[in-house]
Amino acid sequence: MLNYRKIEVGDDARLAEIIRANLEKYHLNIPETVYFDPELNHLSKYYGSDPQKRVYYIALGENGEMIGGVGAAEFSGIPDCAELQKLYLTDSAKGKGYGKELVRLVENWARAAGYRNLYLETHTNLETALKLYEKMGFRRIERPSSVVHGTMDHFYLKEL
Repeated sequence: MLNYRKIEVGDDARLAEIIRANLEKYHLNIPETVYFDPELNHLSKYYGSDPQKRVYYIALGENGEMIGGVGAAEFSGIPDCAELQKLYLTDSAKGKGYGKELVRLVENWARAAGYRNLYLETHTNLETALKLYEKMGFRRIERPSSVVHGTMDHFYLKEL
């Protein structure tokens, strides 16, 4: 069972490191990815600025260390929709079912917040993530016109 908590200011630097390390590993440290988002170094501020419409959960390892996290925020491109965002884990935390637990955590938050759909965007390079999302009932859709990260090439939606 995964331990988690909501993001705090002290988490920002380590979380940005985990996200950037993942993007580098999968050759996605390129323009129009989260790698270059100005908010990446200050995710606690972004997610904390509107807690009714945004949340970020920090995943904790057995010793209380940060092993990754996942976020969600309102998505304006689809009615009654939240977007699953920035699901990343350290290499040592992968393959243990934590990704699935984090997706479920966001699904539960989105339902409780009143959303009826959950959207996500990802990239072909993230094969393990693609399999996870499809296994969890996300269905592939056409690229929404409101996409911010132009490099992303897979778009999914799940009815909650």
